[in-house]
Amino acid sequence: MTLHADAVRALSDWEAPDAEQDLLRRDYLAHLAAHESAMWRECVPGHLTASTIVLDPAGERVLLTLHPKAGLWLQLGGHCEPHDTTLAGAALREATEESGIDGLRLLPGPVHLDRHRVWCHGGSYHLDVQYVAVAPAGARERISEESDDLRWFPLDELPERTDDVLRRLVAHARRTV
Repeated sequence: MTLHADAVRALSDWEAPDAEQDLLRRDYLAHLAAHESAMWRECVPGHLTASTIVLDPAGERVLLTLHPKAGLWLQLGGHCEPHDTTLAGAALREATEESGIDGLRLLPGPVHLDRHRVWCHGGSYHLDVQYVAVAPAGARERISEESDDLRWFPLDELPERTDDVLRRLVAHARRTV
């Protein structure tokens, strides 16, 4: 199965939590049907990305990265790579690379979708498929070159420099653990 086919399967199987998310899910599926290259950043109208909100084992804290381009505290994630075979695998790979934590446990299925404008190739959209992972007990994070900082925050005390997308994702993640 190709990454493209896996994304179609994952989104087809996903039960969206509300009508707005279901509409977005259907838009993602239509985009995948229209663009064989929808998984790659070169797909200028927009491309799927995979991100992960990482929680501590107790589900009380979230690990966020200070994104160097956005200047905001965000979840971990990014573009799919040619060696990725599943969308969930891409999300887990990105979270592991950006957190430096081995042994993250990805919870089944996406929890949220978010489409946002980015400036890849002069203007495009990220069609982000968002997952939740739980860090192993005693995990120690390591800042990667893709981050200005990396920190744990209590779920009820998110930093000011974040956005509503992250706040919604944290709310969805809280309900999964």
